[in-house]
Amino acid sequence: MNSGDIWNIVLGVASSAVSATLAWLLQALLRRRRLDRKRAFFGLRSGGDALLVVPRKAGSTDNDRIVAQNDVYGLMELSALVYECDAQYTVLPAHQIRQGIGDRAEFCIGGPLANERTAAHLKLKFPGFAHTAEWEATKANEFVIGDTRYTREAGVADYVLLARIAVGTQGLPTFLICGQTAVSNLAGVRHLRRAYRELSHSHGTDSTFALLFRVLQPDNYGSDVIEFVADVTKQAQQAPAPSPVPVASE
Repeated sequence: MNSGDIWNIVLGVASSAVSATLAWLLQALLRRRRLDRKRAFFGLRSGGDALLVVPRKAGSTDNDRIVAQNDVYGLMELSALVYECDAQYTVLPAHQIRQGIGDRAEFCIGGPLANERTAAHLKLKFPGFAHTAEWEATKANEFVIGDTRYTREAGVADYVLLARIAVGTQGLPTFLICGQTAVSNLAGVRHLRRAYRELSHSHGTDSTFALLFRVLQPDNYGSDVIEFVADVTKQAQQAPAPSPVPVASE
């Protein structure tokens, strides 16, 4: 082997090494950009702390706060999301929390009847949203958003509201995963985690939104099949008109 062949081999090895290094750097840069975008959307800072708010199972009381199995799975999904962003989390039941919003990223699972923290956020930011649950006297399970009712069809379709509350340029967002059932809560959590890039592209990283989804055939497909219904931000933000005061007859 002459010196020219050796030199060509050296150049080939060096070129391969440089190409491999550049490819690794490019992949590392892309991973970092994806991570930065995820952190920006969820308000999860490296080394920061997130709050995961636990609901109680439908029908349980304040003295017997049982957590539904699917809500536990939802908390596990959210804890994995937080760790992916190199942050920490605190898990607390809703009735034990006495603090405002914006100091840390927050994730509330469950509707207003199962999660007092969700109820407070909805009253403050989305007064046009109401949930009537099946364990109440009406025996219905429906969302009322503005003038529209979205009634659960058992085994056919459940609804879940995914909402983000933005708190100025310095505050961190609060996310609401408000389902009609624990299965729809889990479907909402999984969709939020899976589709955050699409949501970020559509709504940015600093806006408030409320999106309604339908979970199809939950008895057969569990939380796996979910479809978009409508952007209900405006309807949910508008407080219902006050009921007219009856005029006493003379």
